[in-house]
Amino acid sequence: MNHLDLHWFARIYNQFTLQDPCRPGVQDSIRLCAAAGIKVRMVTGDNLQTARAIALECGILTDPNVSEPTIIEGKTFRELSDLEREEVADKISVMGRSSPNDKLLLVKALRNRGHVVAVTGDGTNDAPALHEADIGLSMGIQGTEVAKESSDIIILDDNFATLVRVVRWGRSVYANIQKFIQFQLTVNVAALIINVVSAVSSGDVPLNAVQLLWVNLIMDTLGALALATEPPNNHLMQRPPVGRREPLITNIMWRNLLIMAFYQVAILLTLTFKGLSLLRLEHDNPAHAEILKNTFIFNTFVLCQVFSEFNARKPDELNIFKGIAGNKLFIAIIAITVVLQVLIIEFLGKFTTTVRLSWQLWLVSIGLAFISWPLALVGKLIPVPDRPLLDMFTCCCPGKKEADDGKEDSGVKNIEVV
Repeated sequence: MNHLDLHWFARIYNQFTLQDPCRPGVQDSIRLCAAAGIKVRMVTGDNLQTARAIALECGILTDPNVSEPTIIEGKTFRELSDLEREEVADKISVMGRSSPNDKLLLVKALRNRGHVVAVTGDGTNDAPALHEADIGLSMGIQGTEVAKESSDIIILDDNFATLVRVVRWGRSVYANIQKFIQFQLTVNVAALIINVVSAVSSGDVPLNAVQLLWVNLIMDTLGALALATEPPNNHLMQRPPVGRREPLITNIMWRNLLIMAFYQVAILLTLTFKGLSLLRLEHDNPAHAEILKNTFIFNTFVLCQVFSEFNARKPDELNIFKGIAGNKLFIAIIAITVVLQVLIIEFLGKFTTTVRLSWQLWLVSIGLAFISWPLALVGKLIPVPDRPLLDMFTCCCPGKKEADDGKEDSGVKNIEVV
């Protein structure tokens, strides 16, 4: 082997490469974030070439030929005016050669544009940006104590995929609260109208205090357990973000609860005033017939709430049974409610002022309550306006409208993760 061969061998032998690949699952997490209306931006101290390669690998960038302002140096961004930074911030996906102050400036610019901003960081220098963001997320393993104290959430496993689980659970809790509110308002509106109209017109009410107490137990305790424990699902990650000042009760919820409440009010008021003839009780003892009629009304009202709980599970979906097998607690609570209702009607009439119902009346009660399902299905086909229902009434309230004109846009343009 001559000198040239040795030189060639040594040169090839000493060539090696270094690679710092993305963690498994990061690409999928970023794709889920994009579907959920969350834009992920990367702010790094690496040069633009390295930052571009990493962003392409993990899915933050899809086009390798992008240029400013999609990918920008921290110095260039830093030298812009405040107004120019706000205009450019929306377009930035990657920032290289950046300092902690550049990260802070980007967070401020995005927030001024009306975005909800979440920032991840692990160093002491990240503390100002973590504190400035709407949601600061620090790393539990590599994060410094200063970063942890400045953050709102600590990611214990330092895994970006955990952020997606945080968002999914947060949306699940919010959605479950909305489900419970829809169910609760349906019960309250129906019970209030039925008793008020009956008291004003006849001086008597079909639902007494003990019966209303049982209805409230279904609504508040059992209903909350059944609806608030619904596990998160991927459908939640396909919805757009919720606006900063978007009302908790959406137009879809108003549509659903009004349809259900009006149906219950209609059938129960009809039974209140025409129940003796409809149930063929005119020839019975008047006192017994009145108690039997009110028992039937009470039983039908409770069963309507049982069927309404199924409707509340999926306020914006046609299939109300989707995923129900995964919520054993919901099924158990429905079963407990039905069993207790049977016991109250058949064996505890002394305490609730009720009498036993025949199997024919039980079937009629179940049939009237069952109509809630097809009625809700048809109701969900009715389109609702995008503008919140309560905002429509501001047109009739000039003072309210003028007060709102000075406020920032109520909608979230996007959720940003920096």
